[in-house]
Amino acid sequence: MASVLSRRDVRARRLPTAVKIVIAGGFGVGKTTMVGTVSETRPLRTEELLTDESVGVDDISGVERKQTTTVAMDFGRITMRDEYVLYLFGTPGQERFWFMWDEVAIGALGAVVLADTRRLSDCFPSVDYFERRNTPFIVAVNCFEGSRQYDLDEIQLALNLGPKVPVMLCDARSMDSCKQVLIDLVLHAMKARGVE
Repeated sequence: MASVLSRRDVRARRLPTAVKIVIAGGFGVGKTTMVGTVSETRPLRTEELLTDESVGVDDISGVERKQTTTVAMDFGRITMRDEYVLYLFGTPGQERFWFMWDEVAIGALGAVVLADTRRLSDCFPSVDYFERRNTPFIVAVNCFEGSRQYDLDEIQLALNLGPKVPVMLCDARSMDSCKQVLIDLVLHAMKARGVE
């Protein structure tokens, strides 16, 4: 009889909904940091050291101290409110790795486009990509120390975003900040897809 009850309990227990989220943006914007900060498991990282081979290929202006780069993707997981398990896929930022984005983006509920005001134009390819795919996305401006701060309206205008694309500030090193970005994205994507 105890085994019958436990089977009923298992059937009655609602499993969390799996949700795929893509974290995109330019080179050195903080995608790997964000996935690592928020993941409840040890994140999978495919980082390699920058070498002389990338000189003239990767533009490191503004991020000269960066020593590694993502060459495939970052992967992490976070459970939110016991209702959702978010699977986070961080894309590589350099143009030479963009061919992987199509595979990473398949089945995603939505995307976070991380932006850096020191290199704002680096997020244009991500914005264009998700607009073309009709994938709901938000722009999260990673606030780096010493970078110039802008009003969110100015950033929205500079990126030529419509009023329906949320723009917010974040700190990719802060668990609370990253969680808020993900909550806002899930709510935005559900609304955009007509899911309540």
